[in-house]
Amino acid sequence: MLPFVPTAQPTRRAFSALVITSLLAAAAGLPTVASAQTASTVQVGQRVPALALKDQHDKPWQMDTDTRLLMFAASRQASNLVQEVLHKLPPDQLTRNNALYLADMGKMPGIITRTFALPALKKLPYPIGVSTDEATLAAWPRQGDAVTLIELDQHLVKRISYVSTEADLRAALDR
Repeated sequence: MLPFVPTAQPTRRAFSALVITSLLAAAAGLPTVASAQTASTVQVGQRVPALALKDQHDKPWQMDTDTRLLMFAASRQASNLVQEVLHKLPPDQLTRNNALYLADMGKMPGIITRTFALPALKKLPYPIGVSTDEATLAAWPRQGDAVTLIELDQHLVKRISYVSTEADLRAALDR
């Protein structure tokens, strides 16, 4: 009887399965092991975590040191509120106020994001940082369907608050 000699066949199968799974995930817009970012918390007194995100036009999106307000929408209702307020303002209002808009679309199915959400966002005249990876912003502060307002000074978090009305969001933008 000959001794059992393992072949490389199972290893090749496992590798092939990993490659196919990664390709399918990338095609579906899902994060792969290489693209997933680690969730970082946002806390008063600390620097806001660096994010490697793109905007709705697939261009790099980043916070400058002069960014003073970050509007974070973690739900559809919060996103609707931000868009409703910004729709009534001049297109360059965010730039003039050193404000940014960040949308967490990580829980939305990839096909819905690509087919409906991103095409709708591309019609908007202001940049929107878009996170499609559920883990990236998972630890960021959120409260129900409110918009999270993160006030910054040179990337240092000075205050975190939540608004759920147009009047409160406009007041924050006017400060």
